Amino acid sequence: MDYLAGDWQAQLAVLARVAFAAVLGGLVGLEREIAARPAGLRTNMLLCAAAALLVAISDLLAERFASEHYAPLVRVDPVRVIEAVVTGVAFLGAGTIFRRGGDMVTGLTTAASMLLVAAIGVVVGLGQHVLAVGAAVLALAVLRGLAALELRAAHSARRPPSKTPAD
Repeated sequence: MDYLAGDWQAQLAVLARVAFAAVLGGLVGLEREIAARPAGLRTNMLLCAAAALLVAISDLLAERFASEHYAPLVRVDPVRVIEAVVTGVAFLGAGTIFRRGGDMVTGLTTAASMLLVAAIGVVVGLGQHVLAVGAAVLALAVLRGLAALELRAAHSARRPPSKTPAD
């Protein structure tokens, strides 16, 4: 096999994983877009796809350099790739967190959702599609479902307690 040509079927498989990750990241991103948060549809799609691509590339590198000729020279550690993804996402997530006077902090949920989207991309890159779909559904349930619950709790906390008849 020519070194530069690579295995086009493996490349297409990786591309399919990246596209799948982009779709899952897009679902979370769409929720963030609807909620008018800083990291929306495109950001989450690209983040999830990038994480999947980086992890899948590490698999391709491991396969390429697994021959006895390269084995003593190259060590591929997929955990390091995952660490790099987490570090990059931490950098991006930090940019979404702002303190607005006093105790008001915004962007924490967006930063946390970006970390989860990257983790979804990592598991897609590892070929764990059921886990990725489950995590995406969980993310949507937390972001959308618990937001409604938070609004209810905040609304009832502002309301004066109802008076009950005296005994």
